[in-house]
Amino acid sequence: MDLFSSDFKLGILGGGQLGKMLLYNTRKFDIYTCVLDPSNEAPSKIACNEFFQGDLMDYDTVVAFGRRVNTLTIEIENVNVNALEILEKEGVQVYPSSKTLRTIQNKAKQKLFYVDHNIPTAAFSRFAYTSEIKEALNNGGLELPFVWKSAQFGYDGNGVKVVRHVEDLKGLPNVECIAERMIPFKNELAVIVARNVNGEVKTFPVVEMEFHPEANQVEYVICPARIDAAVAKKAQAVALQVSEAFNHVGLLAVEMFQTQDDNILVNEVAPRPHNSGHQTIEASYTSQFEQHLRAILNLPLGQTASKVGGIMVNLVGAEGHTGQVVYENINAIMKMDGVTPHIYGKKETRPFRKMGHVTIVNEDINAARQIAEHVKNTIKVISK
Repeated sequence: MDLFSSDFKLGILGGGQLGKMLLYNTRKFDIYTCVLDPSNEAPSKIACNEFFQGDLMDYDTVVAFGRRVNTLTIEIENVNVNALEILEKEGVQVYPSSKTLRTIQNKAKQKLFYVDHNIPTAAFSRFAYTSEIKEALNNGGLELPFVWKSAQFGYDGNGVKVVRHVEDLKGLPNVECIAERMIPFKNELAVIVARNVNGEVKTFPVVEMEFHPEANQVEYVICPARIDAAVAKKAQAVALQVSEAFNHVGLLAVEMFQTQDDNILVNEVAPRPHNSGHQTIEASYTSQFEQHLRAILNLPLGQTASKVGGIMVNLVGAEGHTGQVVYENINAIMKMDGVTPHIYGKKETRPFRKMGHVTIVNEDINAARQIAEHVKNTIKVISK
């Protein structure tokens, strides 16, 4: 089927900022797009051909939407997988597949998948309910400290907490969860792997991620990662191992720990465009968003090399500010060479809500990191 300037329809489940950035490329290629999102003010609404408001977890809503399109993809994992399974049986192309998504949606299943496929990952315990953890601590089946993770519906630092004392369990939801061993790591790394329908595979360069200590959100993504070539090669190999195990179509962002002895452990994955790839828009020959489109539409994959060093700075709502958003000092950062802001189109800010990002490109990655720090300290996402 012809994809460009044709009757072909691509459906996207989720209309947030990832969908909006994906739509930059569908518009470039003149691919007809339909978007489904719960919010009538979703950032993607302004850029798609057809917008539908509806619950991504509602079976009937997702099935009805999927029947309108030829190929269906996601920009968020929290969608009704049973609906995707039915759509696949009816002939709709769904990428990532319902099988892949069913495993990745649940962090406990995801971790067991790594164990079953000999993929290196941190040791963990699985619990049906958070309340069972105290008993495991009392009988010696679990030791402090550990990282508590909700098995489902976690995002942007939500559903994750470092537990150093028993008191830290207070207030956590009593849900299916895992308790993961704390890893004394040197770096948090990520590799995005692209795989098209025919099985062509390419990886983007390894990136280094710096996290906010309280919000557990990425503050900076640095590409290339400031690591030894041997470690980068090992990270790429592990990412490819994970990709091959899932046999996914589209993008797979593989987040990893570099341990003190330079081993690589997989933390978790996302089967879609990812925060760790935003710098590719300005810094790479092919952005992660264009590459995702190429992969799910079975087009030749683009070149993944970087044209220049790139750093991404997340713009999140400042603490103490809720309401109509104001980007304070945005003119000041736009005066800087190599600095490009991306505003997601969310009208209301709140503490730590992702509102945009800024890309800094420079031939010297250390110089780019200094500029990124200046950008971070200059622009503020506040409310009126």
